Amino acid sequence: MKKRFLMVLAAAAVAAAVLLTGCGGSDGGSESAEGSAAADAGELKEVNFVLDWTPNTNHTGVYVADALGYYEEAGLKVKIQQPPDDGAEALVGSGKAQFGVSFQDTMSALLEGDEKAMPITAVAAVIQHNTSGIMSSKENNITSPKDMEGHTYATWEWPIEQAIIKKVMEDDGGDYSKLKLIPQTVDDEVAALKAGQIETIWVYYGWAGVAAEVKDYPINYFAFRDITPAFDYYSPVIIANDEYLAQNPEEAKAFIEATARGYEYAAEHPEEAADILCEAVPELDSELTHASAKYLADKYTDDASQWGIFDAARWNAFYQWINENKLYEKAEIPDNVGFTNDFLPAAE
Repeated sequence: MKKRFLMVLAAAAVAAAVLLTGCGGSDGGSESAEGSAAADAGELKEVNFVLDWTPNTNHTGVYVADALGYYEEAGLKVKIQQPPDDGAEALVGSGKAQFGVSFQDTMSALLEGDEKAMPITAVAAVIQHNTSGIMSSKENNITSPKDMEGHTYATWEWPIEQAIIKKVMEDDGGDYSKLKLIPQTVDDEVAALKAGQIETIWVYYGWAGVAAEVKDYPINYFAFRDITPAFDYYSPVIIANDEYLAQNPEEAKAFIEATARGYEYAAEHPEEAADILCEAVPELDSELTHASAKYLADKYTDDASQWGIFDAARWNAFYQWINENKLYEKAEIPDNVGFTNDFLPAAE
């Protein structure tokens, strides 16, 4: 569940330039006549969905919707693919994939000013609340952000990432200057902590934290949103290509409705949903996948009125924090930019 921060941001400038000059064309919007002909012939419309990383339980609902025929019932054939090196955002922004997985913090670099740097919009929240935070070995007694002083932290060297760490430490009365930043990308968080390779690391509890539980490795963990309310942002989210949404609104709604059914099934039947994910992706650790699916079952919708819905105030609060701290030089991120609830199924 690791984000490709640097690759996404590096790719954003290149992709934006390509999009603005029109090079390469866009597959995002389909020809309406072609779509009508396919519907009349009873054919399934192919839709590309690109993951943010290797398959994991954040993606369970998509695999469930595919396996249980929800997409087929919606007239869709969904191709699930892993992201290229420049990330899901670039692929969706270019129109080569209609939908994909991103994160609100990652999207922030693409939403500055009045015009987006990339034509993508978040159309559904995979999980209602931010489940990320800092994990450390139990023996180090790091139970709050202040306790990170004097310890090492594996950083992606991303300005917003480091600003978040600085903020939670200061809100807890800590001194960020006493944190030892170690540039490092970690694929196995538990192994890195066990080996003493690093002492603190940013994780998503639903995968790395649960992995520690499964491996019976004692840890301490604190969530960012418990320290600083503005950090209860949306992570991860499903994004879509803007041109595709404009030209294919009913098809987009059909995709999101089928996906919602998949996540609702995963919430109600975590064991069966994990079985489906493991069957689709045999290389996954079955014990970890099932434990993670159980952990996430009540996190998909949580206290929201329905799966996928965004709270505008909470979405805006994170970007307002970015603006207040002037983390981007170009322009501020306006309110209500980058997300929509318009493609979600009507609440019952």
